[in-house]
Amino acid sequence: MEHPKVTNEEMMKRVLRFSEVRKNPIPVMFIDSVQKGHQRLNYSLIGDGASENPDFSPMLDAPHTFQIGMHYAEPGNGPAYHTHDYVEMFVPLKGRWTFYWGNDPDGEPEGSTELGPWDCISMPPGIWRSFEVNKDEKEGGVVFVVLDQHAVYEGKDPYWAKHVEEGGKALGFYADENGMMVKPDNFDEVNKDLLERLQARMDAEIPPNG
Repeated sequence: MEHPKVTNEEMMKRVLRFSEVRKNPIPVMFIDSVQKGHQRLNYSLIGDGASENPDFSPMLDAPHTFQIGMHYAEPGNGPAYHTHDYVEMFVPLKGRWTFYWGNDPDGEPEGSTELGPWDCISMPPGIWRSFEVNKDEKEGGVVFVVLDQHAVYEGKDPYWAKHVEEGGKALGFYADENGMMVKPDNFDEVNKDLLERLQARMDAEIPPNG
């Protein structure tokens, strides 16, 4: 198989350094992002990362057959109970995280496991899952996420448990039938407040020049 030649300039466009990645968080990427216990900084490295907020671009936009994202969350925080139609894999980079899973969106999780840096878990399509930085951690955590390539804004994604959707609506956040966030009038204010608080804590725990 022959492939086109790639220039050094083209290759350098495929390099992402954490010093630049950390400058591009998306605080309110999902309808759970504003709810207590689920607030975090989201990063889109490759692909949309299953986002319900369309107002951003991945840092590396060259076509791939997979997508990559990252989260920073405070202790006791992480994505709420949800599922996808595709595989989602997680690798914690900082802190200890607990991952929960089950088959009933309205029931209690059926299993859980604690993971630390460089551990890995792969969630199959359709399994309901949530995860959080352990509450007894003294600092926030970072997790790396790899997703199958998938269509965007052609239907609900993620699928949320009913209580998560209701919690979002109570704060003015929901997604339409295509999975795109419908933003309340105070979106910019909420997004700014989350960004400033979480970015300040992350910078204190992971110094930009550290």
